[in-house]
Amino acid sequence: MKTSHLIAAASLSLLAAAGAHAEIYDGVHALTSANSRAELSAQAAVAARSANPYAEGYGNGVTTIASSRDRSTVRAEAVAAAHAPNQNVRRESFAGSVIPSQFGGARVSSTRQAAL
Repeated sequence: MKTSHLIAAASLSLLAAAGAHAEIYDGVHALTSANSRAELSAQAAVAARSANPYAEGYGNGVTTIASSRDRSTVRAEAVAAAHAPNQNVRRESFAGSVIPSQFGGARVSSTRQAAL
């Protein structure tokens, strides 16, 4: 009985080996380019310094934003906001989600949760 199993396994392995074919390795293909090394180097330098045609907004040019506020005013507001003692106050940080009175007038940033 064991020899019949061995013969069956051997015949199945030979059948599987006959069905498997490997790819043929052709080796390294020869370079077929009409350009010289200097021409390719020049083309690479031009491509590296030119704009990316696949980037977003390619060809739109420079966009300008008209602002009615002075740069120094915006900077002063940003510095004041950065030095404010209650800049990181959130409702979730306190018990019952209630901001204590010592943080009066605190700007509360609302957090958003991604929809699933």
